[in-house]
Amino acid sequence: MADPSFLGRGWAFPPAFDNGTGEARLVQAEEDIAESLRILMETRPGERIMHPNYGCRLHDLVFEPMNSETEAEIEVAISRAILFFEPRIKLGAVTVDVRAALEGHLAVTLNYTVVETNERHNMVFPFYLTEGTLVSQKPVPAA
Repeated sequence: MADPSFLGRGWAFPPAFDNGTGEARLVQAEEDIAESLRILMETRPGERIMHPNYGCRLHDLVFEPMNSETEAEIEVAISRAILFFEPRIKLGAVTVDVRAALEGHLAVTLNYTVVETNERHNMVFPFYLTEGTLVSQKPVPAA
């Protein structure tokens, strides 16, 4: 099997260190892309030093009424962020599951293709509309 590191390699997020060697835990290939997508969606534009445009407008939509217009705005915000900041993938579709919106939870599903390998992937990004509700939960690869 070929070395998948050509898809990228970087620190795991949140940063973690090996107790024995003290080295930072690294991720590569598809795992690096998935973490990059999660970081992109969790970052507000203006938060990243030296990259004021980096991020996704999801947090701007937290207090908007949950209707088809807001769903479309979420899809556009994510699609635009990926277009500009994650060139390793080609986004196929963004779908927003609003069935749990009254409980303050949206499930955003991304279907994408890794450009270099032409492999299809998907991930579910949990977006919480209420503060402090399972904010540490990581996105789960869809089955």
